This record gives sequence, structure tokens and C-alpha cells, in this order.
Amino acid sequence: MKAPATRKGYHNSFRMQYLLVFIGGGAGSICRYAIQHWLAKYHFTFPWATFAANALSCIIFGAVAALALKGMVSVPHRMLLLTGFCGGFSTFSTFSNETFVLLSNHQWEAAFANIVGSLLVCLFCIYLGMKIIALTID
Repeated sequence: MKAPATRKGYHNSFRMQYLLVFIGGGAGSICRYAIQHWLAKYHFTFPWATFAANALSCIIFGAVAALALKGMVSVPHRMLLLTGFCGGFSTFSTFSNETFVLLSNHQWEAAFANIVGSLLVCLFCIYLGMKIIALTID
């Protein structure tokens, strides 16, 4: 039995969404790895690479979200950029592990700075990304 045309279109669209998330996630992960690799030569005791990746991802997320709210970003592009790229570029699991390691090593101040700093900076970066779009598009 052949599926109705609308159902077939749904499956093609659904597959395309998975493909876009896959491509965006791969690109985001490569960018996160590049930042990690680039900053590794400095031998920081604070997890700056994860911090930077999360902050940059939040700026991108805020900018794309602001554009989406204005109807300027299609659903496929949101899947590619927000769910895919930003999902692959930012990393809560790495942030959590690095904070756990800091706590395990009794580096209380660094762990607290990582938790509070990440939260505050990333919230600000979402705002910053949205504000950049508001200033350039409006």
C-alpha cells in the first residue's frame, strides 16, 4: 500500500531535519574541538575552552533566535544552526565534568567561578546576540 503524498512529504521533511541537525552538530563539534585544541597549548588550569565555546554558542544562539522571532530564519535553518550547530558547539556535559574535576581537586574558587561565570556570561551572551540583531536589523 502506498502512503499518501502528504505522509511521504512528512517523512522526507523529517529525514531532512535529522540530516540538518547531523550536519550542524558535526560542524559545531569540530569548532568546539578546534577551540579546545587551540587553547590546549596554554595549559590553563581553568576550563577556558569550554567556557569560550559555550559563550560563543550563546551569542550565535541569541542572534539566530532573534532573527527567527522576526521571521527571518526558516525552520530548516533553525534546525541546522540552533539544534545542530549550537547543540554541537556548546557542551553541558564537558562543563559539568570539568566542574566536577575542579571540585574533586578542592579548587573551590575555580569551580564556583566556572558555575557562576558560565551561567552569567552565557545568559549575557544570549542577550548580546539578540541585541546585535536588534541593532543591525531594526
